[in-house]
Amino acid sequence: MALDYSPTPGSILTIRFQDCDPFNHLNNGRYTDYFLNAREDHLLEHYGLDIYKIARETGLCWVVSTSQIAYLRPAITMEKVLIETQLIRWSPKHVQVEMRMWDEGRNALKSFCWMGFVHFDLRTGKVASHNEGYVELFQRVHAPVSEESFDARLAALKAG
Repeated sequence: MALDYSPTPGSILTIRFQDCDPFNHLNNGRYTDYFLNAREDHLLEHYGLDIYKIARETGLCWVVSTSQIAYLRPAITMEKVLIETQLIRWSPKHVQVEMRMWDEGRNALKSFCWMGFVHFDLRTGKVASHNEGYVELFQRVHAPVSEESFDARLAALKAG
């Protein structure tokens, strides 16, 4: 499989019945799962990063340190949604990823998320610096946004 290093990879997912509330809306707690699953797929398919293999072989992983989610429109049972992810900020020990859930046609923004991850050494239980290979990848796929805050970015996305 050829890697494309897209700075904003996207994938289509189907909202599943077991993830929905009695109103057939995606349960608020499950949005995080959909966002994380999409990002894991994007890392593997677009950048060749198998984060589970890396953790097994090196003891290094990324763990969620912060998250902010805005729920804008319901995602409903069996609806197909487009989830886009992008690396918006990074530092020697942290990354921040923006994730957006759209309707399948990318016309209506359903949910928006900023998630921060810390690079972590499972063997020592301490935060770890990114190696040179990760830094090179981050430089290649970094897609910063001009807004400094979650609320400002949300307003910009809503404005179109």
